[in-house]
Amino acid sequence: MDQVDRVILIVLDSVGIGALPDAAEFGPYDPLANTLVNTARAVGGLNLPHFQQMGLGNIGLLGGWTLPGVPAVPHPSGAYGRMAERSKGKDTTIGHWEIAGLCSEQPLPTFPDGFPRPLIAEFERRIGRKTLGNYAASGTEIIQTLGDEHVRTGWPIVYTSADSVFQVAMHEQIIPLDEQYRICQIARELLQGDYNVGRVIARPFIGPIDGQYVRTPNRRDFSAPPPHPTILDRLKAAGRQVMAVGKIEDIFAHRGITDSIHSTDNMTGIDATLKFMNESETGFIFTNLVDFDMLYGHRNNPRGYADALEAVDARVPELLNALRPGDVLFFTADHGNDPTTVSTDHSREYVPLLATGAHVRAGANLGTRPTFADLGATVADLLGIGAIPVGTSFAATLLR
Repeated sequence: MDQVDRVILIVLDSVGIGALPDAAEFGPYDPLANTLVNTARAVGGLNLPHFQQMGLGNIGLLGGWTLPGVPAVPHPSGAYGRMAERSKGKDTTIGHWEIAGLCSEQPLPTFPDGFPRPLIAEFERRIGRKTLGNYAASGTEIIQTLGDEHVRTGWPIVYTSADSVFQVAMHEQIIPLDEQYRICQIARELLQGDYNVGRVIARPFIGPIDGQYVRTPNRRDFSAPPPHPTILDRLKAAGRQVMAVGKIEDIFAHRGITDSIHSTDNMTGIDATLKFMNESETGFIFTNLVDFDMLYGHRNNPRGYADALEAVDARVPELLNALRPGDVLFFTADHGNDPTTVSTDHSREYVPLLATGAHVRAGANLGTRPTFADLGATVADLLGIGAIPVGTSFAATLLR
């Protein structure tokens, strides 16, 4: 196998490519989901020339669909495939953990009717404030509904969704960010053990008291720690650099990471990835680009979703130009979030798999991988840290 010195893995958060066979078990709208294709249809086709040349349209040959505006090409410059999720979930935490070699046989708990009153009472006691809300809601809607009362009382807004999340919305001029993060850290401590909620999320917002409140980019995620070692832990233990961009450090509870840049949107995430690519020679760069999910999937905005895809595609040449001879660059996703269905929640979908680099076999068909963990096993193989317990490496098919 050719020498690989560095792997760059970029997660296009929520860019799914078709419902999994078990999608109906995860929600009534999940069988209808195909985030990428349905978005393309809704806007009259996508313009993704760089992803197209790598083989994005060719993935449709595996799923029986075509991507409007991005047809298959006869000679892709990269390797292509798709991956199925084995874990029992469709959320950010579970998806990233599986990519990193940790499958979750049990779903993380959800609280569609709100959190138990004893838990909320203890949370209020610990933070010294009452709370508002405590029900499942859209984050952008609940701050309009309860924002004025929050500003008047200083009581945090607690809410959840279809995912395993405990979200806390607070106005930045009412509760300073440092205090917001402290409040969320208290929630994180309370939600270990029996509750084991996947993520506590700080959702800061601003705005005058007129119902026109808007979120700020200062979101922070406080995740449950992975229950077993991931490839990040193994790489760090082997003395390798593990560089995290975006919310990766939060998703893995800061474990297995040697350096991080907490970017807040897609463009700053690409900037941070390029910074690590220009400053390091070996190791693992792990990036999450969050805008697709946070700004457009959950808000049922296919035009915004399409624009975000095209904006990232326009920056692919910068990433390719920053590659060194011993690099392999992957693009994938962690779940779906189809902005064209009635649902505003994540969707249970296959995710794309694209790879490029000097040693990558152009046009290699990586097929349908039965688990995201195959990607983690491949990263471990490429970087020479041995096999991991879950997943099968496709390095032999990938490399020349």
